[in-house]
Amino acid sequence: MAAHGGRDEDAEPVLVCGEVRTSLLQNSQALPARTAADLLRLRAGERVRLSERPNPYALSPDVLTGVDCLLPTASGAKVRAVGTVAGRAALTEGRLLQTNAFFEATAAGPDQRRPWGHYLARPGVVEPFGRLQAQDVARGCLTGVQRPGELDLGAIAERLLSKVGRHRALDQRAPFKAQRTRLRWVALRAPDSEGPSITAFTLAENGLRTVELRLPGGIGTAAAAGLCEDLALHDWLLTTLVRMVERSRLGSVDGRQAVSALRPAVDHLLHLWMPTARVDQILSPLWEVLEREPGFSRQWQILVQRIRDQLALQAIPLHGQP
Repeated sequence: MAAHGGRDEDAEPVLVCGEVRTSLLQNSQALPARTAADLLRLRAGERVRLSERPNPYALSPDVLTGVDCLLPTASGAKVRAVGTVAGRAALTEGRLLQTNAFFEATAAGPDQRRPWGHYLARPGVVEPFGRLQAQDVARGCLTGVQRPGELDLGAIAERLLSKVGRHRALDQRAPFKAQRTRLRWVALRAPDSEGPSITAFTLAENGLRTVELRLPGGIGTAAAAGLCEDLALHDWLLTTLVRMVERSRLGSVDGRQAVSALRPAVDHLLHLWMPTARVDQILSPLWEVLEREPGFSRQWQILVQRIRDQLALQAIPLHGQP
């Protein structure tokens, strides 16, 4: 939540809110880098960022959505704000598609609306009318209770996901079925004497997760968005693998049948587990919090070992056969 140069204290961001959608790309094959770049070219003339290490990854340029609406609040208070919401899409290993819609809100704003040129010059920033009650808005964004006229980040992320998902390069034949997940996230300003922290992470029903961060000044919104995308990606991987193991009825049915059901996991998922591979270095220690509770990597490794043990058991009889 780094401040732009030349702004007064009231114009500094004190809150960032976002929502990430994560899904399996609806295509039978993983997309190569050139096709991935075409898929995520959301703005003409803007470059798609590509990288090959430690795995193939593509990140779109930001696209802006102008808003003049009420911000969600836990108390029901009406807080009008004007500005732009930033949205972006990412593709990992040519297979996993994510979209993220987010904004940063300033501590206070003017009592009347400014010309649009002012807001367009501050991409991804919304200004409240008067002083912002950051805690109230953060709680409102996390609960997701939408009142008429309130900003819906999930809808913006979903529209972007649908737009990318309809690209002509996709054959709409995914190699296996997997549910989408949603991660709502907020980052409040931490005291200057404190470092970044995760204050809450929850798993809710229907693929919904929420995370609340505390970030000191100087950490950019893009870094916070990247951390939450990484968290959403690995939560999707773990959630999907858990469901695949459950559907395979591993240990309850014939081993060959279970192995057949788990083959998509071996082919497409097991090699993707790389926490913090693209997280800003100052935020990567936050993953350790999630390793303690709920224990992401520990659960992933247990599931992977169960699958590998089953594969080994099915291979044993083959040694004595012609």
